[in-house]
Amino acid sequence: MQIQVIQKGQTLYQISQIYGVSVDTIAAANEIDPSQALVIGQALVIPIVGSYYWVQPGENLYVIARKLGVSPQELASINGLSLSRPLPAGFRLYIPPFPRPSAEVNAYLEPRGTHVAPALSQSAKEAAPHLTYLAPFSFRIKRDGTLQAPPLGDLASIAAEQGVTLMMVVTNLENDQFSAGLGHIFLTDENIQNRLLETIISTAKQFGFRDIHFDIEHLLPTDREAYNRFLRKAAKQIHQEGYLMSTALAPKTSAAQAGEWYSAHDYKAHGEIADFVIIMTYEWGYSGGPAMAVSPIGPVRKVLEYALTEMPASKIMMGQNLYGYDWTLPYVKGGAYAKAVSPQAAIELARKNHAQIMYDYTAQAPHFNYWDEAGKEHTVWFEDARSIQAKFHLLKELNLRGISYWKLGLSFPQNWLLIENNFKVVKR
Repeated sequence: MQIQVIQKGQTLYQISQIYGVSVDTIAAANEIDPSQALVIGQALVIPIVGSYYWVQPGENLYVIARKLGVSPQELASINGLSLSRPLPAGFRLYIPPFPRPSAEVNAYLEPRGTHVAPALSQSAKEAAPHLTYLAPFSFRIKRDGTLQAPPLGDLASIAAEQGVTLMMVVTNLENDQFSAGLGHIFLTDENIQNRLLETIISTAKQFGFRDIHFDIEHLLPTDREAYNRFLRKAAKQIHQEGYLMSTALAPKTSAAQAGEWYSAHDYKAHGEIADFVIIMTYEWGYSGGPAMAVSPIGPVRKVLEYALTEMPASKIMMGQNLYGYDWTLPYVKGGAYAKAVSPQAAIELARKNHAQIMYDYTAQAPHFNYWDEAGKEHTVWFEDARSIQAKFHLLKELNLRGISYWKLGLSFPQNWLLIENNFKVVKR
C-alpha cells in the first residue's frame, strides 16, 4: 500500500501511470470522484502490493533500511542493487510488504433517537469486516440500578455475519453528561449495585453481547477505590458467565494526575482487573478548545508509555478519532464550538475553498485554513492516511493489543484499507 501526497498540478491519471494502477481503482479506494480536481497536500492511498520509497539526499541503503525496519541486504536484493552502490536523490526503491502482526480493532457507534439510522447501519456493515468488536454507545445506568438501552436495530446481525464481538458499553451518562452523583450512588449502594450487575448480565444474554465495557467517567476523586472494588466484583460475575470485561480510561501520564476526568481512573487496578482497556487518546483538540490536532502523536505516545508502566501491552487498546474539527477564528474561550468533520468532508472543504492542505510533522496531523462566505477565517485539523499510518507505527512499536475508534458514521475509507495492510484483524 502506497501513500501519495498530491503536489501542485498532479492528476489522478499521472498518478495512475506512476504506479500502474487504473484511475478508477485509485478513485474507488479513496472514495473520490475522478472528475474532480485533486487538492494540493491531499493524501491518497494507492492499492499496490508493497510500497515505493524515494531516496532523500545523503541516504544510502543502510540508512533507509534502518528507517524502514528491514535489512540492508534484503533491500538490496529485492531492488537488484549492490550494497555499496551510491543512491542518487529521487531514486525509487521497492519495499516489499512487511509481515502483519495481529491486532484487535474496536469501533464505537452512537445511535441517536429511537432507531439506528440507515446510514449508521451501513457504516457498521462497511466497517465490520475490519473489526473485532462493535460497540453501540451506550447503555445508561439509571439511579435505581436498571439500564436505559440505546436503539440497536440490526447491529447484532451485522456483527454476527462478520464474526464481530458485540461490546456492551455501560455508562454513567445522565442528561447526556457523565454524572459523578450517579456514579457515587451505584458505587456505594450495594443493593443498587447488585441490581445493576444482574441487569447487565441479563441484558447481555438477551442481546448477545460478549464483552461488558464500563465507560464510567467524571467520578468523584474519593470514589476511586469504590470504582476499583466495583470492577473486581463485576469482573467476577461477568467472567463466571464466560464474558470479557473491559474499561475505558482517560488519557493520563502519571498515577498522581489530578482532575475531574482523571483522579478516579486507576491504571494499575484496571490493568489487573479488566481483560483489556481502551485509553481515550484523543480530544487534545476539542470542540470547545483552541484549534490543534485532535490526537497529536507526541501526547498520545506519552500516555501510552505511562500506561505500559502500569499494565501489560497486551491489555492496551489505543483510542483513535475518526473525525476532525473546523474552528472559526479567532478562538474565544466560551465562544462558538468547532464543528466536527469527517476526513472526507475536510478534503471537500479544502477543495471548495481552494485551500492547500499542510502537514504538521510534529503532531503528525494534516490541517488547512480557509475563509468562509461571511469573511471569517477557519482552521481545520483532521486525519488522513499519513496521520493514521503514524499511529499504526506507534501501535506496532509498543506492541499494543489494538486500536479503538470513536466513532463510526464519519467517512474515512483510507483507514480501513490501511488497517488491513498493517494488521491481521483478530476475530473472537
